[in-house]
Amino acid sequence: MSLQTRIKEAGAAAATVPVDAGRHRAVKRRTKRAVMDRMGYDEVARISAYIDPARARSELRPAVEAALNVEEAIDLATPERETIIDEILDDVVGLGPLQPLIEDDTVTEIMVNGCRSAFFERGGVLYPIEHAFEDDEQIRVLIDRIISPLGRRIDERSPIVNARLKTGYRVNAVIPPVAIDGPILTIRKFSDRICSLDELVGLGSLPLWYAQLLSCAVSLRQDLAVAGGTGSGKTTLLNALSCEISTGERIVTIEDSAELKFAHHPHVVRLEAREASIEGEGAVTIRDLVTNALRMRPDRIVVGEVRGAECCDMLQAMNTGHDGSLTTLHAGTEQETVVRLTLLARYGIDLPSELIEEQIAMALDGIVMSERHADGRRFVSSYSGVRRGTSGGVELERYVTFDAATRAWTLDREPPFIAEGLRSGTLTQEEVDEWRSLCPSS
Repeated sequence: MSLQTRIKEAGAAAATVPVDAGRHRAVKRRTKRAVMDRMGYDEVARISAYIDPARARSELRPAVEAALNVEEAIDLATPERETIIDEILDDVVGLGPLQPLIEDDTVTEIMVNGCRSAFFERGGVLYPIEHAFEDDEQIRVLIDRIISPLGRRIDERSPIVNARLKTGYRVNAVIPPVAIDGPILTIRKFSDRICSLDELVGLGSLPLWYAQLLSCAVSLRQDLAVAGGTGSGKTTLLNALSCEISTGERIVTIEDSAELKFAHHPHVVRLEAREASIEGEGAVTIRDLVTNALRMRPDRIVVGEVRGAECCDMLQAMNTGHDGSLTTLHAGTEQETVVRLTLLARYGIDLPSELIEEQIAMALDGIVMSERHADGRRFVSSYSGVRRGTSGGVELERYVTFDAATRAWTLDREPPFIAEGLRSGTLTQEEVDEWRSLCPSS
């Protein structure tokens, strides 16, 4: 029985090892060494290099079974034998003890904090992985196996690596001396499934009328920022909003690690930043890409996350005819979002905060908040309009309020873009009346 099967059978329980854990690990260690000795490291490496992991596992399995039979493990029960075989194949071909978690679609994040501590996230809740690694060296080997095919290297001179796997999963690795308690590995998984606003409604992340309001905001080319904490669902919401963009528009997406996915949109250009090489050369920053995107005739620019000087360029893009652009950033409230945008923009341009706030007020139309609760559930919470205050600066106007205690949404004020859509003919009176009938009163 594989680790993945045990995890699924336990439901939300943590991964476990057999009762006689010491014997299990000893047999596995000797069997793995015997396979390497008999086949040779070069032959094992050749087979492991197959693009098709299933083919590599199929070729290696007979050798593992034969080596296990020679061990004093003949009396092992069949389930434990299968577990040892699967674990050895995972070590040689896959990502070792993490392979079952990689294959488990319900797992969204894997966190290894040295050899004594590891966790995985499922449904927004963290669960421990018991006895995942025997020592720090095993983690180092695994990190090298992950990043080497990507042309990356990690050592004491460059102890931090961020990378994206071919599957689209995002990887962060940190080793000593920066990582005090041993190598740290974090893998964030992203589903190939594209989550729409309708699906978020089905998950209970927001009500139908709110989803229709956001869809309308995108259609009417509102410049929006999605803000929230780590793991609050910002990227998922950004992706859902992006899918509301008309197929007649050209979209340029800019990301640190490519995560956004589009279903059937015919005109999407995807750009991804690149870190500098070991020699300190070849870096392509988000700011470089935003600047370049302006030369690519975009109708919309979607920046996965602003976290530096590119904020200034993003605001300028919103102010120079690229209405309907979207982005995300880390912030806890709408007010914090404005403060953070101001601070980030100052990295790119040396202007007083008051002038930068004027730029924000002219560029941004709305801020949508996303949050995660203690039980792991994620919600699209409040929505506020952004406008220039009577005495300058940024003034926020609440459209939608979310009560975290009751998990209920209220429409505080109908956004002015609804009336603008009626005047322009983009919206019909019948559509607006139907939407209004769904909205709760404040």
